[in-house]
Amino acid sequence: MTDSIRCYMAERGDDGNVSGTLTKISAEDLPLGDVEIAVAYSSLNYKDALAATGHPGVARKLPHVPGIDAAGTVLQSSHSRFVSGQPVIVTGYELGAGHWGGWSERIRVPAEWVVPLPDSMTLRTAMIYGTAGFTAAQCVRELIRNEVSPDCGDVVVTGATGGVGCLAVAILSKLGYRVTASTGKIDASDWLRDLGAVAVVGRDDVLNDPKRPLSSVRFQGGVDTVGGETLASVLRSVDVNGCVAACGLVGGVDLPTTVYPFILRGVRLAGITSSLCPMNQRLDIWNKLSSDWAIENIEELATEISLDELPVHVETILAGKTQGRVLVSVS
Repeated sequence: MTDSIRCYMAERGDDGNVSGTLTKISAEDLPLGDVEIAVAYSSLNYKDALAATGHPGVARKLPHVPGIDAAGTVLQSSHSRFVSGQPVIVTGYELGAGHWGGWSERIRVPAEWVVPLPDSMTLRTAMIYGTAGFTAAQCVRELIRNEVSPDCGDVVVTGATGGVGCLAVAILSKLGYRVTASTGKIDASDWLRDLGAVAVVGRDDVLNDPKRPLSSVRFQGGVDTVGGETLASVLRSVDVNGCVAACGLVGGVDLPTTVYPFILRGVRLAGITSSLCPMNQRLDIWNKLSSDWAIENIEELATEISLDELPVHVETILAGKTQGRVLVSVS
């Protein structure tokens, strides 16, 4: 095993700006952890792009290796649950944030972060899903848990061309839901319909008058990946006892709404935290994604890049120009 490890490192230069470069480190440079993994694939998420540009809310210390997702095979483990050669997944927790992440040929992580790869899933497919697919599945789980079933009425997915959004559209459609996909990229309408959306609307179409405490009912539930005024508008448009799963903030962190959707219509707002999801739920979701919730055309959602191509794609996702999932081939 070579001691030289290729990775993408974000560092602050002499000019004070943060940039990422491909570099080589030694095994001694890796953070401590119970399980050492040879990474085959990672992915590019919005959070990764923030880490790659030194956002202090994500990259706690510099230099830093981004990558909140990793899939590969165990090289060595001090924990009895994992053995050399075993295929595994790591998403969430502190990977790629407080802890160096998956944009590296090898990682070391605590054993309690590691999920065995389901038998019917490949490492590549696991990273096309990644944190985005895992989060989308958590949102779907919350709708089901709150009794928003396919026969209840239409559900909306905002930010539908993004990683979480497109996977939420696909999973919900597979389960029989009537999905309205909301997007700022209306030229992607055919692509979203191919994923199963029955209607595609522009992002402004879901917005309504913020001065009105409630709006006309349009949806029974929703998956919101945007936040801000978009989330507030969706809440005002949901029917009695509906549910909205919220997992994003690109549209803002404020929630300009009133209590009326909650106390007059009984709308439930389900917050989603993928990084801190308990392990029993984590295992259940990955098993669902490898079986009943598996997306048949999952490969069509991914653009594969190498570590060398990351700088360009970091800029693309920060500019909001990414569609679907970006799979990073690490090995």
